[in-house]
Amino acid sequence: MADHGSSFTTSDLSRKSGDIIAEALRHPVTITQRNKPRLVLLNIEDYERLMRQSNVRTVETIDTMSDQLFAQFEAAVDAYADSDDANR
Repeated sequence: MADHGSSFTTSDLSRKSGDIIAEALRHPVTITQRNKPRLVLLNIEDYERLMRQSNVRTVETIDTMSDQLFAQFEAAVDAYADSDDANR
């Protein structure tokens, strides 16, 4: 989540909570404290979507890997082996 939309300080949160909440209903809002991001306010739909995505865990073995993913894996292993041989 690189872009958190708008950014407000914790002081802004106490002074402009209504405006910040209205903005958070449209897109995620970052709350900073001492110039560091500390919180993200987001609407419930975005939160629920993130929770669903985080609960999806995929475990694959070589036997269950798609042919395309296996080819990428094999190419990465070959590239690593070639670079390792070159460094010897």
